[in-house]
Amino acid sequence: QVQLVESGGGLVQAGGSLRLSCAASGRTFSSYAMGWFRQAPGKEREFVASISQGGTSPYYRDSGKGRFIIARDNAKNTVYLQMNGLKPEDTAVYYCAARSGSNYYSRPSQYAYWGQGTQVTVSS
Repeated sequence: QVQLVESGGGLVQAGGSLRLSCAASGRTFSSYAMGWFRQAPGKEREFVASISQGGTSPYYRDSGKGRFIIARDNAKNTVYLQMNGLKPEDTAVYYCAARSGSNYYSRPSQYAYWGQGTQVTVSS
């Protein structure tokens, strides 16, 4: 089991950048594939990016390709989401999630553990 806590959200102008962090507790962080999801008001939770246990094979939603970068540091039990070129439509609560096995999964139901989320607001 793993507990997840996100941080780094905030208010940013369009075109700006933010780096989200997700700190995991427990000694088994490196055994989990990690993902980032987001949920805007009135919308379903959607996949943003994921990364394998070893930090390779990143997988991105099309809307984030070229703007978002997912990375992890297993020594620090932390996964990151660097977001560049932010747009108002990126406004949402961002969640990190963990699953066993492959990271090539994009449905929320396929992830077993979740953080509480961090708000990202992009102003135009």
